Amino acid sequence: MTGWTAEDMPSLTDRTVVVTGANSGLGLEGSEAFARKGATVVMACRSVERGESAAAEIRGAVPDATLDVRECDLGDLANVEAFADGLHEDYDAVDVLCNNAGVMAIPRSETADGFETQFGVNHLGHFALTGHLLDLLRAADGESRIVTQSSGAHEMGEIDFDDLQHERSYGKWDAYGQSKLANLLFAYELQRRLGNHGWDNVISVTCHPGYADTDLQFKGPREMGSTLRTAFMGIANAVFAQSAEQGALPMLYAATADDVIGGEYVGPGGLFDMRGAPEFQQSNEASRDEATAERLWAVSTDLTGVEYDFESA
Repeated sequence: MTGWTAEDMPSLTDRTVVVTGANSGLGLEGSEAFARKGATVVMACRSVERGESAAAEIRGAVPDATLDVRECDLGDLANVEAFADGLHEDYDAVDVLCNNAGVMAIPRSETADGFETQFGVNHLGHFALTGHLLDLLRAADGESRIVTQSSGAHEMGEIDFDDLQHERSYGKWDAYGQSKLANLLFAYELQRRLGNHGWDNVISVTCHPGYADTDLQFKGPREMGSTLRTAFMGIANAVFAQSAEQGALPMLYAATADDVIGGEYVGPGGLFDMRGAPEFQQSNEASRDEATAERLWAVSTDLTGVEYDFESA
């Protein structure tokens, strides 16, 4: 993988790639890279207006880009289902699903369905979306991939089944760490279930961007109304972060590289795993606890009402 860049991606002509959070940051960079390689990119965005603006930006760099901007609010399960229904109407298959969108370290709030926002958007929204699109992924010609974006912050996470929504006690970083750990537990459990049901043409892979300069770091301070914290994040990003373009590379590698197998975890291999070219890495022991993963899957099914039907699909 040494020196691997987006230019090393294979041709994606006739491939359909769905990217959540495609209007900014890693999602925007990833969408442009997929489009540059010939993919039809479904840009799943909470705001269609911002999505169309991002698509115009991509077309400025890639004039022949094939982009489909659609509303997908991961904080509203009915909206997620409507998005999936729309894809079923207009597409026969999905080749890559990038579960990329997320929120980080924000003051406590709730989704439309009453979930703590970080857990609801980062984990439950993607759990529901993936379940709704399972049959389209199965229908792909050749191997399809589900790429779930996690974070090094999973290492400070703990799945608190007694207070998943952090109603009794809320720490913004604790909640973020829990959601990122949940991403990994979900992705690994999904790979086990795909294998157990003989779905050899669909694999589940995870990744993390290291420390990338995106708008994600600013959302929390802005919602808190903290000018000082916002300024501090700007300085930290300028000094320590790699670009969003570089931060998107692990997702692009996980989605397209020919040596990727189900259950892999891809991240930047440079200083403290915060920057550099993508490489295969190991997430922490908690993320690979199968008992916790099975319990989280059951709870997620109950909370979202989304059943993964491996048999009929």
